[in-house]
Amino acid sequence: MAIVKKVGKKVKVSIEETIKYQIITYCFFKKIHISKSDLAFLAELSKNDGIELTMFCNLVAEKQIFKSTQSARNAVTKAEKKNLVVKNGGNRKTISISKDINVQTKGLVLLDFKILGNETKEA
Repeated sequence: MAIVKKVGKKVKVSIEETIKYQIITYCFFKKIHISKSDLAFLAELSKNDGIELTMFCNLVAEKQIFKSTQSARNAVTKAEKKNLVVKNGGNRKTISISKDINVQTKGLVLLDFKILGNETKEA
């Protein structure tokens, strides 16, 4: 019978930290590298899902996540290529965080991850 070493941790955090943790976890297991500013803008997008692109770029520039709206647009394009962001519409595009990430942003959110790290032994 295998012996499993269980590590348990209970932490109460803000919804902002919960959102970021969900994004980091998704990116970790999908092997997607993101920077701190990418994480901050993805968290902001999660809270403003379905927002018009220009309005969102202005918002993250105002919050100083990026220095300019053009930097924000570049980050959105980069995130879209990594399938983290989805653009919809024609002339006035809206953007949303990818549904695959399944970020929960409202109310009380309990994240319950169970991860088994298996050390393989070769004979």
